[in-house]
Amino acid sequence: MGEAIRRAYRSGQEDEALEPLIATDGAGRPVGRIGAGDSLIFYDIRGEREVEITQSLTDPGFSHFRTSGDLKLHYTTLIEYAPSLPVRVAFPPESKLRNTLAEVVGRAGLSLLKVSESEKAIHVGYFLNGKSEDVFPGEDRVVVPSPEGVAYYDAVPEMSAAAVADAVEAGAADPVHALVIANFANVDVVGHIENRDAILKAVESVDAAMGRVLRAARRTGATLLVTADHGTVEDWLYPDGKIDTGHTKSPVPFIFADFAIPALPGVTLREGGELSDVAPTILDLLCLPKPAEMTGESLFGSRGDVVPPRRKIILLILDGWGLQPAGEGNLIAAASTPNFDELWAACPHTSLQSSGEAVGMPPGTVGNSEAGHLHIGAGRRVFLDRVRIDRAVADGDFYQNEAFVEAMQQARQKGRALHLMGIISHYSSHGTIRHLFALLETARRQGLRDVYIHGFLGRRGERPESGALYVEKVEDKCRELGVGRVVTVLGRYWSLDREENWDRIEKAYRAMVFGDGQKVPPAPRA
Repeated sequence: MGEAIRRAYRSGQEDEALEPLIATDGAGRPVGRIGAGDSLIFYDIRGEREVEITQSLTDPGFSHFRTSGDLKLHYTTLIEYAPSLPVRVAFPPESKLRNTLAEVVGRAGLSLLKVSESEKAIHVGYFLNGKSEDVFPGEDRVVVPSPEGVAYYDAVPEMSAAAVADAVEAGAADPVHALVIANFANVDVVGHIENRDAILKAVESVDAAMGRVLRAARRTGATLLVTADHGTVEDWLYPDGKIDTGHTKSPVPFIFADFAIPALPGVTLREGGELSDVAPTILDLLCLPKPAEMTGESLFGSRGDVVPPRRKIILLILDGWGLQPAGEGNLIAAASTPNFDELWAACPHTSLQSSGEAVGMPPGTVGNSEAGHLHIGAGRRVFLDRVRIDRAVADGDFYQNEAFVEAMQQARQKGRALHLMGIISHYSSHGTIRHLFALLETARRQGLRDVYIHGFLGRRGERPESGALYVEKVEDKCRELGVGRVVTVLGRYWSLDREENWDRIEKAYRAMVFGDGQKVPPAPRA
């Protein structure tokens, strides 16, 4: 399969939008297709982009496109993608986070307005609320549609930032809302694309929108806080000069701009903060007690003894806006950002850690939007699913996980196949081949023979054409263990949608179920 991927590269394709490649037998017939009664384990770990493909494979009443009917799969997911899905979850949520920022503000009788583009609605809704689908009392949401009809957002790098700014301006003028939280998506979303000019325009579009919010805060006497969830384009180059379209380990800004009357005098912000300190800082400004669950601390270093509650607070999350010294690979510094520069020069500011252990991830790993928004809203460190699963692999509990064992025993007893489906990447917010390798080892221990792998390529931030290398690593592992075969490879663009682009999901479904795609014959025996 690796050579077939390289041929696709030579024809002008790239990992994320790779057209489906389908393994065949000697007669040219697709092998390893997902069939009725089979077992399937979806080993991705993020959640929101995994829902639609799961619905198409599990919902008997699915109607967005024509399917093969009810497959009656024994379907298992690594983590919970959505509570409503009819699946077995191997690592269910440990406990629901209580007393997140939205919950505390609402319980105090205050109103919260959240504004985002649809591209980031789940982050400002679900993740900011502690991975909860609850909409708390007093919580209002405005979701601005992201641009439609474009394959990639570098065609419209301004995205819908102006409309988001419109909604924030309205929220600033509305006395009902004590807190307005808004996300500007451009830098993160466009930053995952190798288009320098588009990224510069995306940065400048966010800065222009932020300038409008800044002026609205001045007019209405609001307190403006500016931060980000992780870095992206401030460190856009690998040391060898090649482009890195992934997230970074950079800290992110935190700016305090108080236009209330009276303004807080003599304010300084402490160093050494992290994203979990944002919620306690907001509660501090609202004069609301911090709940015991919030282990983060207010970012204020010094101020007057009397802190009047702020009537209006606006929190802007500049998605993907990290901090690094100016240099060749810093596209934020290369862009024109007069509004951000004005705030940074004139207002108290600090930097916040937004990667690794500070956001509940393994040491030295990059940040991401899910962890970033989760920690901004939770006000505490939350160990993410990846850490919990990695620990289970390390101590051996993974191989005895009841959900995995049941799925594999069902396949063996019924004489059906086991399918392993998910991202093929060394490290992605959606998952890792290390978890796939652990599943293959579990299948070996369970004595399975018919094990088929359906892999998705395109981890943002990988070096170009790295997908073929990772697929070959999986094939090597299959040979080493004597179990498993890669039978479908396609770009994540088709399989991991979250905007109800059902034509993309249909392509992924038809590849894995019907074998629609470029046929790849078996490699000749050495």
